[in-house]
Order: sequence, then C-alpha cells, then structure tokens
Amino acid sequence: MNAVPRRIAHLDMDAFYASVELLRYPELIGLPVVIGGRSEHEPTIQADGNKHFYKLREYVGRGVITTATYEARVVGVRSGMSIMKAGQLAPDAILLPTDFDSYHHFSRLFKTTLARITTKIENTGIDEVYIDLSDLPDDSLLLAKRIKQAVFEATGLTCSIGITPNKLLSKICSDLDKPDGITIIGISGITDRIWPLSVRKINGIGPKATKKLASLNITTIADLSQAKLNFLQTHFSHSYSTWLHEVSHGIDNRPVITYSEPKSISRETTFEQDLHPRHDRLALSEAFTALCTHVAKDLQRKGYAGRTIGIKLRFEDFHTVTRNSTLTAHTNDPASIRHSATECLLRIPLEKKLRLLGVRVTSLSPINALQTEDVSLQRELPLTS
Repeated sequence: MNAVPRRIAHLDMDAFYASVELLRYPELIGLPVVIGGRSEHEPTIQADGNKHFYKLREYVGRGVITTATYEARVVGVRSGMSIMKAGQLAPDAILLPTDFDSYHHFSRLFKTTLARITTKIENTGIDEVYIDLSDLPDDSLLLAKRIKQAVFEATGLTCSIGITPNKLLSKICSDLDKPDGITIIGISGITDRIWPLSVRKINGIGPKATKKLASLNITTIADLSQAKLNFLQTHFSHSYSTWLHEVSHGIDNRPVITYSEPKSISRETTFEQDLHPRHDRLALSEAFTALCTHVAKDLQRKGYAGRTIGIKLRFEDFHTVTRNSTLTAHTNDPASIRHSATECLLRIPLEKKLRLLGVRVTSLSPINALQTEDVSLQRELPLTS
C-alpha cells in the first residue's frame, strides 16, 4: 500500500503586530508604521479632535523595533533594529507601542479557526503554524484559499502560506510571495524556486554559519547543494554537515508535532533609559508588577501553573544576573509570582543602574493535572486591548 504523499503547509501572518494595529487605526493603512514604542507613544487626541501619532523623528531612547509595515520595510527598517536608527531611515514613519494582550487575542482567533479545518497543527509562534494537509481531500491551492479566507473572516488579517512536501521548504515558501501570498511547490520545483535563494533563507543557518559558508564561496542554496559532504565535514561538525547537505536538496523528514508541553513562560522588558534602584524605585516597581501580571496571564491562558519563579537583571554594564526560587506548590497567581520574584530580587545587590528586567516561571504542569495538589491558581484574567 502506497503511503500518502506529504503536504505540509506553513502559515505566517503578514506583519502580524503591525496588521493588528492597523485594524485599530485604519487611517494608517498604506503608511510606514513601526511597532516598538511604549505606552507613552499611544496616539493622543488634539484640541481639534484629530489624532496625533508619534513620528520616529520624535523618539529619543534605545528601544528596538518589534515589527514594521511593508511600507517601512522597503526603506530598510526591520525587526530588532533600534528605533533611533530606524528614525534615520524613515523619520516620518508612525511609531506605535506594542500591545501583546491584543496580539495574543488575535493569535488565538486565527488558531481556533484553523482547528475547525484540521487538528494536525503545530504551534510554532504567536503568528505562525505548520499544518499537515496530507489526509485532506481538497487540492493544495483550494485548501490554501479556504484557509486564508477563514483566517481573514475571523480576524480581518491576511496571511501567507507555503505548501510543500515538508516543513523546511514550506517555511521558506511562505515568505516568497508576501504579503497575502500562496506558494506551492513539489520537490521538482526546488531548482527554480529554492536554489537561487541565499543560504540564510534556510531556517537553522544563522549569521555565523552564513558568514563561514560565504568564506567557502557558498552563498546560495544552489552552491550548498553542489558542495560535497566530505568538504562540508572539514569545516563543520559531522551532524551539521549532514544536515546542510540534506536541506540543500530539500530533504526534511520532521513530522508536524501537534502537541508539546511548554518548558517555561517568561516576560522581560528593556528600559528606555537605565533606571536607578533607589531613585527610580517607583518605575521599577511598576514594571516588575506588570511583568509578573503578564506572566500570570500567559500561564492562565495556556492552562499551566509553575513551581519555580525566576528573575533576570541586566545592569548598565551589560552584566546579567539570574536568581530562582522553587515553591512548595504550583501557582499561576500574579501576587504569588510577584512575592516569590521579590524574594529572588532581595538576593541580588542592587548597586548599579538597570537596563533590563525579566520574570520567568518554570517547572510547569497543566492545571487539570494538579487537582489533588495544594495549588495557588487564578481564573484567567480579563484581556485588555
């Protein structure tokens, strides 16, 4: 009996955070918009009733960009870039603060919609999933259109989909025709669509490996496919060389994993300017409480509680310190998390200014498996937009 040919889709929401913001501010559609500011960069209502949107030219600080609309990307603005640098490239681009509660809300909407079409979904991030379409009767193009329409009706947002025989190729293809694109190829299509691309397009080849491959005159996936395995093994580890050889020929046998337990849930924030432990105590306390509350929300939303609470501090000299505390019972209660995190904080000498603060919960267990334990649990907190 012949095995059913694999059809794996990778769905990637288009400029997800920015697109969610454009639903809230449709007057910004078609304009360069950057997401990455803080609450003080919320639009304000002027005396004449019109909204004032902050421009990148008005920004002072060291925040980084979370995402940007395609109109901002065409001038070189990209995720992870400092907002100050982006301001040099696009001074008139609109700056909006991040709103993770809203992004998580829309993430749940589109994933719930997909689950009505198939349950063979691997959740890989807030804005992307893999979907195993192998057992569905419709052809790939019809399925892609059906999925995109369902997602749009549920969220008002567009997505791009790549459909190929495996996860590796589908991840690459979902990015080829953005935004709102569909790319479908078989193994025979690798030569025309995949090989001309940079090796950096392969998920798993990072900047260091890209630089090293370039030093070997390997810059495209086609170049990599022509490299002999024994040649690669003289420059990389045996396992990584084997993987490079396989992926350059489109080989990837990984299954779509429909369920996996999270190992930890965390939130962190980098301050616009270094904060002094004493002089800026109020601002630090507010940020600390907000992080603990958001981590608790994430735990409740995912149906988990944890026993180990940890904090992460990065000082003005970039020295990073972590501390953990293990509780006697699991919790997803924000007050309990903050209490334990505060105990961790008291174990760190606070003599220098802080640039980053983070809270993390590990040793997770599903809430429904903790019914017999003395747990400190809260029902899900209401979401705010």
